[in-house]
Amino acid sequence: MKRTPDKKQYHFYISNAPPGTRLSTFVWLSGIRWAIGQCFEETKTELGLDHYEVRKYPGWNHHILTCMLAHFFLWHLRIRLGKKSSAYYSVTT
Repeated sequence: MKRTPDKKQYHFYISNAPPGTRLSTFVWLSGIRWAIGQCFEETKTELGLDHYEVRKYPGWNHHILTCMLAHFFLWHLRIRLGKKSSAYYSVTT
């Protein structure tokens, strides 16, 4: 359970982890969950991850893989350019 004091909100998580799992592991996992969701949201918004109409698995798999690789490339480029870039994905062609 995670509590946000200023908003009086509670978030609950269910896990099947072994009984000896440390609380710090659960905290880390709840934080990494946000990063994964952010990655999917950026990929849907900027690269069209959600624009494919599924017909067959190989085509869907290719589309997902291509979008994720493009997102990784642009993320890496954004880090390398640092604050020189005015937008997240300012790549000149």
